[in-house]
Amino acid sequence: MPELCFGILFLTEVTMQGLRFHGRRPEHPGGFLERCYLTPLKISQSQLAKELNISRRRVNEIVNGQRAITADTALRLANFFHTTPMFWLEKQQLWELYQVGRGNNQGLT
Repeated sequence: MPELCFGILFLTEVTMQGLRFHGRRPEHPGGFLERCYLTPLKISQSQLAKELNISRRRVNEIVNGQRAITADTALRLANFFHTTPMFWLEKQQLWELYQVGRGNNQGLT
């Protein structure tokens, strides 16, 4: 995988007002999936859907930031890409914490 795919964001403050992220905004895990796995490995969304035994729509919505990575999806991605389910769930959780901290509850996908 390209080195750019393993950048770390630090959550450095939890205040009474909410969370403060220092550094760049976290990337939706679907964007990360596309940028760090699908594109470099030349895997189409359709191919991934077939390999994971899920719908193309589900993959497309994840990649486009319209759907969250669930525990089920995390397990499937982990098995296919030889990662861990927590790798995917932590990315999703970081995205959700950032959205809530910004007061954007509708961004929880």
